[in-house]
Amino acid sequence: MKVVIASTNKGKIDEIRRMLADLRIKFLSIENFPHLPVIVENGTTFEENAIKKAKTVCEWTGKITIGEDSGLEVDCLGGAPGIKSARFGGDGLTDTERNIRLLKLLKGISLGERRARFKCVLAIACPDGRINTVCGECQGLISLEVRGNQGFGYDPIFIPDGYSKTFGELGSEIKDKLSHRLVALSKAKEILLDIISKVKQK
Repeated sequence: MKVVIASTNKGKIDEIRRMLADLRIKFLSIENFPHLPVIVENGTTFEENAIKKAKTVCEWTGKITIGEDSGLEVDCLGGAPGIKSARFGGDGLTDTERNIRLLKLLKGISLGERRARFKCVLAIACPDGRINTVCGECQGLISLEVRGNQGFGYDPIFIPDGYSKTFGELGSEIKDKLSHRLVALSKAKEILLDIISKVKQK
């Protein structure tokens, strides 16, 4: 079975492939379909964006598609950057520049007051029109400085609960066990297994 991941983010694609490696599925990305239309992420929630990506790509390719939207929510910033996590501070910024910008906004706020969470919503769209959504979260704190160079996005400034190091320091082996994406993918896995079993029965 071939399933399309509706993303161009290499870090996210690699995580999804790695976490679902035991399924007998060949995962494609939208880079395998160069003529797809540009998808504007103009939803007001992670769920709306994930559904839009999954539905659009599924309709164009005729294949089961996983749409994903995720981001970082910081409590003392009213949940920002939230759905704008990938565009926080404007287009064209690097991950490091976004991290530095966020840390500047939190200047003077103690570590204990920097509660935050990574949130991930996955939407699975099928050619028959069915769409399922699942959600995963990872709670933690925003560090006082950029620490570590592993991972991507906000990993170097996010300290997961129960640890003193950031995801950027802990690396993929630990992150994969705690990740918001892992929580969501664990739920998505059950849906994909059900789809596979029904395909086999036909």
